[in-house]
Amino acid sequence: MRRFSLMFVAGLTVLSAQQTASSGPYKVLKTAKVGGGGGFDYVYADDAGRRLYIPRGGTQGTPPVPGRVSVFNLDTLEPAGEIPNANARGAAVDPKSGHGFATSKPVVMWDTKTLATIKTIDVEGGPDGILFDPFNKRVYVFSHRAPNATVINAADGAIVGTIDLEGAPEQAVTDGKGHIYVDIEDKANVAVIDAKTMTVTAHYDLGEKGGTPAGLAFDVKNRVLFVACRTPAPGTMVMLNADTGKVIATLPLDGGSDGAVFNPTTMEAFSSAGNGTLTVIKENSPSSFVVEQTVQTMQSAKTLTLDSKTGHILLIGAEFGPAPAPATPGGRPGRGPLVPDSFSILVVGK
Repeated sequence: MRRFSLMFVAGLTVLSAQQTASSGPYKVLKTAKVGGGGGFDYVYADDAGRRLYIPRGGTQGTPPVPGRVSVFNLDTLEPAGEIPNANARGAAVDPKSGHGFATSKPVVMWDTKTLATIKTIDVEGGPDGILFDPFNKRVYVFSHRAPNATVINAADGAIVGTIDLEGAPEQAVTDGKGHIYVDIEDKANVAVIDAKTMTVTAHYDLGEKGGTPAGLAFDVKNRVLFVACRTPAPGTMVMLNADTGKVIATLPLDGGSDGAVFNPTTMEAFSSAGNGTLTVIKENSPSSFVVEQTVQTMQSAKTLTLDSKTGHILLIGAEFGPAPAPATPGGRPGRGPLVPDSFSILVVGK
């Protein structure tokens, strides 16, 4: 995923908003301006430990801001501490061992109660996405370059193997029963991993249904994968049978996705896009799906996480100034300057 950059620091301010792009039950319940310097990518809710982990990149300003994982109270969004010296993109937690992991290089492993660093783990490739799999209590660290996945024992931080996914992985999901699914961004497929043998057993090709998959959600009970793709523009959600790879249905998204989650309680999939929209897809049955709502969130709020206890969706983003003119005729405009102190956590719910 592409990381956004932010160079400013601010205290906590809580605002309210209820604007939606289309009618429906979901709205932005809270916007917490937490500020802080450094880039941002993934966000992770530890719903058991009631903490929210946001990896932040370092900056070269005066004074420089080191990379770290910012930690917040998941219920109040008040600051709860940080894991220092972790210039990471993603984070994940094993609730049983109480160990957290961040995709810095080296990977940082910490105690989730004290937030103290336990150890650092040297890995190859370029750590980006991450997944904890409760099946055998392992952490998968994903990289766009080889090795595409490094597998770590969550109990002691030992590396148990690496996996070649034959492409650039983005988001991953698990059924908790020995099967892991990873969308491969540059190959327009979903890789299937056998967690016991750490081997790829299949690639589910999306064909013409979708390209550049960047978000992945999973209805484990009904074996439905929700593959959020950036093409065809503005975005497409492809529903796949997790056992066969067969395309069940497709639906339009309001923007190019960079993350997806599924809430089994409400039978809804959510896809976030950097254009400030959150698409809500309702699963009426394992073969029937409909776009339920498009929620207006915040420009750059491209990644999301689910708090399964409350059913809330949490996103992160920042405000940007006007974009400059294209460098060349017909060229793509660059991103405008970041607005000071604007880095925010958004809570979406009913």
